[in-house]
Amino acid sequence: MPETLSPPPSPALVSDLVRDTARRFAGAGVPDAQVDAELLVAHVLETSRGGVQAASVRGDRMPDTAATALAPLVDRRCQREPLQHLTGVAPFRSLELAVGPGVFVPRPETEMVAQLAIDALRAVASESPIAVDLGTGSGAIALAMATEVPHARVFAAENSVDAFIWTKHNVARVGADNLTLAFADLAVAFPELDGTVSVVASNPPYVPDDAIPRDPEVRLYDPPAALYGGPDGLDAVRRLSEVGLRLAHPGGTIVIEHGEWQGAAIREILTADGWRSAATHQDLTLRDRATVAVRP
Repeated sequence: MPETLSPPPSPALVSDLVRDTARRFAGAGVPDAQVDAELLVAHVLETSRGGVQAASVRGDRMPDTAATALAPLVDRRCQREPLQHLTGVAPFRSLELAVGPGVFVPRPETEMVAQLAIDALRAVASESPIAVDLGTGSGAIALAMATEVPHARVFAAENSVDAFIWTKHNVARVGADNLTLAFADLAVAFPELDGTVSVVASNPPYVPDDAIPRDPEVRLYDPPAALYGGPDGLDAVRRLSEVGLRLAHPGGTIVIEHGEWQGAAIREILTADGWRSAATHQDLTLRDRATVAVRP
């Protein structure tokens, strides 16, 4: 069990609270304990991580109200509740997305997947290319495409009621007028776009049903529907391949995020279905992370 700290004398130094919080996080097994401590203190102070670091150097003291707000959040993080659930936001590329229970928290590795989709979308020789994000969750990939390729028309589909609430909130929050959101299963989404889409992107559930994620933040708090993809984890990928062929025009691109050991199997699925030039790309940790293919 993580150790329990006695409340520090008030008003405590910001630097002391950051140090003690980081020590508790480390004892609870939280990765990047110092970073999380600074970010959580920044949240209650309504400042940035850099602002907390500057306050620590200056010897600033923590307002009583902020210290009171911090204590229960530290306890919850020690129980491995995701930091993003505590702060209510998750950074993704240039965006800040609202997240919480019921929606998959976007990960840094998905930023590379979004980049592949954005690069493909920017390369389309059209004044208004069309992109689709299937199973959009928080809206991360769709909103990245919509904001970074503003001349594109982006369509996003989500079929989880809980996740859709967050998606709608983020679309309104970002204010991307070129994004259309639909509550729909990926298998039947956007029939009106058949044969017109330049980029089909997705971060589908891809964890095999009998695999238990090591990370408690994932295992305990991410929605199972966003994680598990059948016996081999590739049920949704098989559907994506078929739907992508329906949606994409000749020369259109499909971009699928997946686990580090699934690249070869996904290339085989796509190639067998008729996609061409299937290639797997690594993320910044040099793990296979996304596979891209072109519709004939």
